[in-house]
Amino acid sequence: MEPSDISLVERALRADADAFGELVARHYERIYRLSYRVLGIQAEAEDLAQDICAALPGKLKGFRRESLFTTWLHRIVINAARDRLRRQATQTRTANAWGDVETMRRAEAAESAAAQAWLRRAMAALTPELRETVALVLGEEMTHAEAAEVLQLSEGTVSWRMSEVRKRLRTMAEEDKV
Repeated sequence: MEPSDISLVERALRADADAFGELVARHYERIYRLSYRVLGIQAEAEDLAQDICAALPGKLKGFRRESLFTTWLHRIVINAARDRLRRQATQTRTANAWGDVETMRRAEAAESAAAQAWLRRAMAALTPELRETVALVLGEEMTHAEAAEVLQLSEGTVSWRMSEVRKRLRTMAEEDKV
């Protein structure tokens, strides 16, 4: 039977390198995937995932067990991604790279180049807050309540954001038909 995240955290806090290694191995893909979905650039997401893993030993002391370890970890990733975006001189690279995320996610669907271009324009038109919400709700398949906990918002705010995303995409699709 696999040890729980909590038991691995407890062992890691007692300087058990094997437990820390297992914790990182178990959650690295989650860290990278969410980083990629929020930042939209593979190299940036890889750097951020590595930075988070390097900083994780010190951050584990701040895990208070008030929520699931994965919820806490999602919050760490979201906050680190926000910090990275703030430091960037422009968000243009992020907006343009969003299509890469969708291309990777929908490769099996083999959407046409026109559909990909439309999706990139649509995602680029969203604010970073709306992109974060979409990344958690659609990308990570979280409920609105789970995303609200990660983003430290009310569930109603997450629902409003998703409604706003649908409204904006619908409007954009109607404008493109004209």
